[in-house]
Amino acid sequence: MTILIADNIADAGIEQLNDAGHAVVERPSLSGDALVEALRTERPQVMIVRSTNVTPEALDASPPLSLIVRAGAGYDTIDVEGASARGIYVANCPGKNSVAVAELTIGLMLSLDRRIPDNVADARSGRWNKKTYAQADGIKGKTLGIIGLGNIGEEVVRRARAFDVEIAAWSRSLTEKRAADLGVTYCDTPTHLAGTADIVTLHVAATPDTRHLADRSFFEALPDGALFINTTRASVVDEEALAWALDAKDLRAALDVMTGEPAAKTADFEHPLADHPRVYMTHHIGASTQQAQDATAVEAARVVTTFDETGDVPNCVNLAVKTPARYQISVRHRDKVGVLARVLDAMRTAEWNIQEMENRIFEGAQAAVANIRFEGPFDEATLDAIESEDDVLAVSLIEL
Repeated sequence: MTILIADNIADAGIEQLNDAGHAVVERPSLSGDALVEALRTERPQVMIVRSTNVTPEALDASPPLSLIVRAGAGYDTIDVEGASARGIYVANCPGKNSVAVAELTIGLMLSLDRRIPDNVADARSGRWNKKTYAQADGIKGKTLGIIGLGNIGEEVVRRARAFDVEIAAWSRSLTEKRAADLGVTYCDTPTHLAGTADIVTLHVAATPDTRHLADRSFFEALPDGALFINTTRASVVDEEALAWALDAKDLRAALDVMTGEPAAKTADFEHPLADHPRVYMTHHIGASTQQAQDATAVEAARVVTTFDETGDVPNCVNLAVKTPARYQISVRHRDKVGVLARVLDAMRTAEWNIQEMENRIFEGAQAAVANIRFEGPFDEATLDAIESEDDVLAVSLIEL
């Protein structure tokens, strides 16, 4: 199987793919037309990416392409809807960089409180300013609000406890019982959390539902002088609202992600908030520790190898949770050549569109049962025709 690695991933994963006998094509830092050309030339069945944008043109460039693996948790750089329409699996590697992002979050929290980057910058410039930098509030006793309690959010909780802070949390799936089990205060909305927190950190996935989750009303709810940290995705924050809060509410912010950040590893960079005195920006490095990169690359290799060996796709993000199927037909039949072909032909003639199907063999391989879910204009005549087929033992139907 040919695998195109279109971004930099750790050697640990590449070694596993090579050891499994795959034809691995390493073309890191591909993007745009170069990515399309590489797909057209190499014709891979699998592509592994990190920050590379996968566009409709890229999806069309290699007809054999069956699986795209995002070597990371988020997958908003991939045209998932387009991949689904083309029958291409998309998988990610969740949880493997959680500790790395949590570590950066804690580092940014301390940096904001103690103004560590400004300390360093002044010292390097030959300026001694202890009077200013000796006025930090301190973290102990403050309330840390965590938005999103997935893998990363929970790792932040574990590390934050060492700083003797109160922890409040909001997450779509968080219940009061789960919050109690974790020892955190339950908040029913992001704005509710903002109104109770001295420090807020974001750890939700970038989806249409979370776009501008941190909006003007969210920042209005934050207390004056609060600390704000975003290590998830830029789209979660309304940056105009953030800019307002920096000045109107004396907010201090640390951003590892921001709109317009370069796709290349090194490039010129401009951002309206980059030179704001109360903003610290890092270079989208949340997952960029060697530990995290090794773990993520190994997980990406596991996804590819499992797909190659079994056809299953671990961590698949674009299979339908529920199909449009309205009926399920169960056909008990002899395990013989052509039986299912005749059943499916009868369904085709009746214009029944098959959505899901499995065929399970009984011990001894004499009989089987096929469970077929479909949508279409149901009629008893087709059901009777299927049941009358040679080697069909029984037929039943349920409405879903």
